[in-house]
Amino acid sequence: MPELPEIVKQKLAVLPNKPGVYRYFDKNGELIYVGKAKNLKRRVSSYFNKEQFGKTRVLVSKIVDLEYSIVDSESEALLLENTMIKQYKPRYNIMLKDDKTYPWICIKKEAFPRVFLTRRKVNDGSEYFGPYPSVRTAHILLDLLSQIYKVRSCRTPLTEIGVSKGKYKVCLDYHIHKCNGPCEGLISKMDYNAMIAEIREIIKGNMSVVLRGMKMQMMDYASRMEFEEAQLIKEKYELLEDYRSRSTVVSQSIHNVEVFSYVDDEETFYVNYMKVKDGAVVQSHSFEMKRRLEETPEELLLLAITELRQQFAEPVTEIIVPMKLDYALGELLVTIPQRGDKLKLLDLSRRNAMQYKIDLEKQRSLVDPERHQKRVLNQLKDALQLEKIPEVIECFDNSNFQGDYAVAGMVQFVNGKPNKSGYRHFNIKTVEGPDDYASMKEVVRRRYSRLLEEGKPLPNLIITDGGKGQMEVVRQVIQDELHVDIPIAGLAKDDHHRTNELLFGFPPRVVGLKPNSEVFRLLAHIQDEVHRFAITFHRKKFEKGFVHSELADIKGIGKKTAEKLLLELKSVKGIKEASIERLTGIIGSAKAQIIFAYFHS
Repeated sequence: MPELPEIVKQKLAVLPNKPGVYRYFDKNGELIYVGKAKNLKRRVSSYFNKEQFGKTRVLVSKIVDLEYSIVDSESEALLLENTMIKQYKPRYNIMLKDDKTYPWICIKKEAFPRVFLTRRKVNDGSEYFGPYPSVRTAHILLDLLSQIYKVRSCRTPLTEIGVSKGKYKVCLDYHIHKCNGPCEGLISKMDYNAMIAEIREIIKGNMSVVLRGMKMQMMDYASRMEFEEAQLIKEKYELLEDYRSRSTVVSQSIHNVEVFSYVDDEETFYVNYMKVKDGAVVQSHSFEMKRRLEETPEELLLLAITELRQQFAEPVTEIIVPMKLDYALGELLVTIPQRGDKLKLLDLSRRNAMQYKIDLEKQRSLVDPERHQKRVLNQLKDALQLEKIPEVIECFDNSNFQGDYAVAGMVQFVNGKPNKSGYRHFNIKTVEGPDDYASMKEVVRRRYSRLLEEGKPLPNLIITDGGKGQMEVVRQVIQDELHVDIPIAGLAKDDHHRTNELLFGFPPRVVGLKPNSEVFRLLAHIQDEVHRFAITFHRKKFEKGFVHSELADIKGIGKKTAEKLLLELKSVKGIKEASIERLTGIIGSAKAQIIFAYFHS
């Protein structure tokens, strides 16, 4: 640990055991990190009294001063931390993606408000609802509202005084029955605002309230024999009911809750937020967070919850989350469901987060494939703590048939993609019998001896299709014989022959990678490719061995008979030494006599 500045030591000594927010500053006086704590003394001291690693170590090395603010509760600490992060944007804090790129529905603060789609939030007193995951989602709701309510769409700056003086004229929307004509006073401000109030409730998801009001209006008109007006209300009611029925219905027993779930992928953290009202999902929003330090999933989820609950600014009594949160959230009920409808809702949210992750990865790989692959290789570099990005990776695999037809294959990946021109086949020349370790030694020795002799560049990483034993024999050749420094990793498979774990270092240790991460998928692709390449070459050689073996010279013995014998007795030598009874059991009496006579005449 580096020596602490005197001012930091003094402040550490007097830190209170209270909840609060702490701030770290660098030598230029710049705020570089803001954090929250249930106990300031314990949390802040932990940065300095134990060994740190990675980006956290870099952060600690830059701290020359600290400040703190105490608060009354853990929930206040969360809110203050979030406010300071947004205000000062410290370089080592995570910043949530700016939601200005997402669409919002705006109810404009005007005498006769307009309702429209926007990507810009302006602090002018207008109401904003969202953000919506896509423009299409928002347009579906706006189209519904335009069918039910005749709200103006023109940008004319209407005022009540101007309307009373007859300053405005109706436009085309009025004549095609898409607007009630507030500009000429054809609808009162009170009735217009009553429409806006219903629209507000629908956007917020409170459709039951609006539907009940419509039903009462409909019955009232019908009781007064005003059937045309009742029919108009009925048509609006049916449109709204149809929209609600097409919403994702969870359970009528779940009212006014928010759901938060996540998918963690090493450096990136994907969060999904859902709002549920009257048993239906009325809003779903996903976004990503990039790790700056070694933040835990709980820390990231808490940051997302605090930000989103401030952003949507609509009180709920309960939130559903997948894990226990260490911080109290005021009077809010935090539920971690184990079964039932709430667990189904949490699963639905997590599926949305996963789909968002998959879609983003596809978009990035299509738009900028090189950048995408570079990012994956950077993650592999960090996971293995390599000095360089492994731009060139070579992977080996052996294949043989009980020691016969022994071959090996090597595939080369450049910048995360297969480089077919760099693939190599090897016939095993010096090894007799099924000895995978000796075969691997021979192949690795031949490959890199030749590269060294020809002065060609070496790969940045060697991967063996196997565990600790295979890694050790490669190390013996690379380090002990050839005296070169190339990182060596091993890929082990499970009982179902699927990529299971990545091994690295000597002695080898398991590198923790999540099976759904991009790095893991790249490694699985490499392992599958080298296995396919080696086994294809082996099959060709095996089939060629059938055709050109001594058996092909025996009159009356065809290819299928030869295959049967080789599969059962492993080699031509085994066939020669087999008794007439053994041969008869495999291929029948007549052909057994021919084979036996050929080898024993």
